[in-house]
Amino acid sequence: MGYDRIAAHIDRFNTAVHTGDWSPVVTTLHPDAVMTFTPVPVGPFAGRDAIAAAYAENPPDDTMRILSGDDDTVVFAWSRGGTGTLTVQWEAGLIRRLDIRFLD
Repeated sequence: MGYDRIAAHIDRFNTAVHTGDWSPVVTTLHPDAVMTFTPVPVGPFAGRDAIAAAYAENPPDDTMRILSGDDDTVVFAWSRGGTGTLTVQWEAGLIRRLDIRFLD
């Protein structure tokens, strides 16, 4: 079940990259959500509002494709090259924590 929710999150993310509308992504976040990035020098972002502001100020411009995964972590590929992992923790059906690790 977690894998399907992560896949749905990535679908919303990819749609937002194309449309510029991040609200479908942000509304799935817990009010106290945390988003981290490793090893890049950005974030962490704490709280739904801070994450929404980060998307608004510096919107991602690359989509993701899942390569493999399980209920809480997927390995993904960026459409322009490179891979990473996305680990998600859920609370009350919302994303409580997103940990993004760039592998290459």
